[in-house]
Amino acid sequence: MQERTEQRPGRNYRLVDRLNGPHRLDGPAERATLLQGLFSDPAAIAPKYLYDAMGCALFNAICLLPEYYPPRAERAIFVEHRDSIVDAVGRGGQFVDLGAGDCAKAAYWFSALRPRRYIAVDIATAAMEPALARLATEFPHIEFSGVITDFSRSLQLAQDLDDDRVTFFYPGSSIGNFSPNDAVELLATIHKLCARGGGLLIGVDLEKDPARLHAAYDDALGVTAAFNRNILNHVNALIGSDFDPAAFTHVARYDIQKHRIEMHLESSLVQHVHIGNRTREFEKGERIHTENSYKYSPASFEALLRRAGFSQIRLWQDALRGFAVFYAA
Repeated sequence: MQERTEQRPGRNYRLVDRLNGPHRLDGPAERATLLQGLFSDPAAIAPKYLYDAMGCALFNAICLLPEYYPPRAERAIFVEHRDSIVDAVGRGGQFVDLGAGDCAKAAYWFSALRPRRYIAVDIATAAMEPALARLATEFPHIEFSGVITDFSRSLQLAQDLDDDRVTFFYPGSSIGNFSPNDAVELLATIHKLCARGGGLLIGVDLEKDPARLHAAYDDALGVTAAFNRNILNHVNALIGSDFDPAAFTHVARYDIQKHRIEMHLESSLVQHVHIGNRTREFEKGERIHTENSYKYSPASFEALLRRAGFSQIRLWQDALRGFAVFYAA
């Protein structure tokens, strides 16, 4: 694994890029995996490709929609149960923000948790790097770092942590993008990394009325549809394909048996897409699977945490009991 560390004169934070080499999104290993998914039956694109610069902007817009309840539900839990969450997590130590984005959710906790070090982890730098620059100036007593990596593939942070207690922060219910078995694997890695003390503060979307779930992933304004179709623009830029996003329709469905929302792109006509030096035919109605979002009951997610090695578990829920925040140590 290649790595690049940047500490430019005048910069008040450290940035480590672990996406140099074959596992960059435009690197040979990722390209091969992406092509394999596109030529599979059914075709699939990993959800991490949803988040180019345009995708991040569209997702931020989704978070403001009335149908998309998770950000508001999670924030309500943070506000209502702030003191008890601080008592559970403890103050000081290291604060690792998984899928940091613009770091805003983590920054909410800085004054209460008073971390000594903050490490933002994300696959893209578009939002994270300017946020680090701003926050490092606003909170000069905190040591700031950013790690650019694909932790859906591997979470390698041992070299970034010191012997102090560490709290992992994974808000927003993104754990739902992993299958339950893959989620346990990630949670077990986190458990090992905070073995010296500390734990995991994580947001989890819960099972609820399928109609409410469907509305959250297929809003009336079509922002989620634009977000989903934009993945094809990203793929075109990465591998030189010629997908026409307008020729695909956004589809969101809830699979009751698998307890997950699925997002797909459905071909609206028979079409031939050039992908590298090959051509993939899509029949009318044929779909590309772009994302899963698993939903849990409080008991089923606690079981995942225990499978991963956590034993001390606290739970807070919003008033509608549709969202949960866990602290596991």
